[in-house]
Amino acid sequence: MEHSFYHQQFEALGFHPCPAPQGLPPVGECWKIDPEQGDGYYWIYTSGKGYDIKIHDFSYHEDTVINLAIPECLSVTYYHSIAGEELYPYRSLNSRVVKSFLGGHRPFRALIHKHIPIRSIGIEYRPAYYETSLRAQFGDQYVSPSAAFQTIDETANFPEMVHLLRQVETYRGEGLPASLFYDAKASEALSMVFERHQRLNSRKKARLSPEDMVMLDSLTAYIGSHYADALTIDRLSRIACMGTTKLKRCFKDGYGCTIAEYVQKVRLDQAEHLLAYTDLSVAQVAQAVGYTAAGHFAELFRRAKGMLPMEYRRMTRR
Repeated sequence: MEHSFYHQQFEALGFHPCPAPQGLPPVGECWKIDPEQGDGYYWIYTSGKGYDIKIHDFSYHEDTVINLAIPECLSVTYYHSIAGEELYPYRSLNSRVVKSFLGGHRPFRALIHKHIPIRSIGIEYRPAYYETSLRAQFGDQYVSPSAAFQTIDETANFPEMVHLLRQVETYRGEGLPASLFYDAKASEALSMVFERHQRLNSRKKARLSPEDMVMLDSLTAYIGSHYADALTIDRLSRIACMGTTKLKRCFKDGYGCTIAEYVQKVRLDQAEHLLAYTDLSVAQVAQAVGYTAAGHFAELFRRAKGMLPMEYRRMTRR
């Protein structure tokens, strides 16, 4: 992945080189979005050793479709804030999550909602870096790093990675200390991904059968169509053809979260759409996605999306 590749991508997206605003690391490069398209910047530190560190903090004035061909790479990113949909495959883009991406296999296509800032910190690795680093650290235990990053996919349950990426985001060193710091954190983050994959993969192999996974996939499809209903554990266990204790264990092993957390995510993703594109009141939105108490819904939305429902609506309709 050549340095000039990102220059071309930034220009295609309407970004132009600029001095780094106060509060950003003193090393690296900064690009500012064209004021006619949006507000904010894109900062990148290119190590020269096979990895990049990226900080996003920008928003678009209008809903914007991004279509990028990404070279082969692996990345891990924490999103403080984002709103929109990934278009291929289709799914919501969520904040307060750690998300992985595998470049070189398919283009990145997404619809980014207007006025909601994309605020994130991430590390991106090129093949020469992760293959050399992982083989050196894990030797005979080395497995495909792509599989390890796919295990992350998107999760709100990776606190050690969130902590590391926030350390990187707030670091303000220069010169050799900065180079050593970023090298160490890039290596540590990669190790975390690999170790997490080993831990989760061994647990799944030990506890989930192919038949169990088929039933869990059917259950999540049911939840996606009936999220507004009263989804009791007894009802869900009957649909999954499992006892309640087994269902809870298998679901956590298979999806990395509890059933309640999964249902909440589905409901709040739908609420995000209703707030942006309908005139339903907050109470009506809450009821439409399965919550009887508007106050409880508003607090859950704030925790998941980083702002209250009416704040989200105001920002999307400016």
